[in-house]
Amino acid sequence: MRLAGKTALITGTARGIGRATAIAFAQEGADLVLLDVGADVPGCPYPLGTTSQLKATADECRAAGASVLEVVGDVRVGDDLRAAADDAVERFGGIDVLVNNAGIAAPSGKPVHEIAEDEWSLMLDIDLSGSWRAMRAVLPAMVAQRSGSVINVSSTAGMVGYRYFAAYVAAKHGLIGLTRAAALDYAPHGVRVNALCPGSVRDEPALEGRMLAEIARCLEVPTADHERTFSADQPMNRLVEATDVASAAVWLASDDSRQVTGSVVPVDGGFTAR
Repeated sequence: MRLAGKTALITGTARGIGRATAIAFAQEGADLVLLDVGADVPGCPYPLGTTSQLKATADECRAAGASVLEVVGDVRVGDDLRAAADDAVERFGGIDVLVNNAGIAAPSGKPVHEIAEDEWSLMLDIDLSGSWRAMRAVLPAMVAQRSGSVINVSSTAGMVGYRYFAAYVAAKHGLIGLTRAAALDYAPHGVRVNALCPGSVRDEPALEGRMLAEIARCLEVPTADHERTFSADQPMNRLVEATDVASAAVWLASDDSRQVTGSVVPVDGGFTAR
């Protein structure tokens, strides 16, 4: 119960890594504010999480013993995030952890000169600016209590380049820069800011994840072939599980990592070690 007595706000919790992280936090004793857009976003070429999937995540967390507040909100809208932060403080008395997990992988699959202005803007608005907005909403409460942990879910694409994913790579690199700068800003206030960088995460049916399948679709290759290629590229020769990322997030949220800030933690089977 490493997170007993803590309250965590997690974005993008309808499915995938967000759902796995929420469940892991619940099992470790945290109370939870679970936020997801709960609808498709114009310009994103695949379906996003639904309100029923968000409810399914919340139900699993409650079954694990957590008190849960479900919030339908868009990380592109600052007022949504401020309202979620205010609701968390009102219900639970504070916010101890923020996990910025919400993100999209597409529109992608083309070289830089073919990326449309609106495609570039959408990717950065969600994958980079969305995390900044959530931090801006939550950090005043953390500063006031002189403690907190912010966990930004970046990617190995925040550490290396990937062909035909320039906007995604730029957003995830930017998120690591934001992490390092914010870590310095808030260290005097006892607030830690770190980044997790998952490698290729398997689409677990129980978590309803579909990120790897969408990346394969962008590259116009069969998902099974894409999974085999990524497995072969990772030194440990297997895909990362969403629960692997969730376990790392639990550690960064807990007092076990109390002297860890400004760090970039790959969860990638050794992919970026080469």
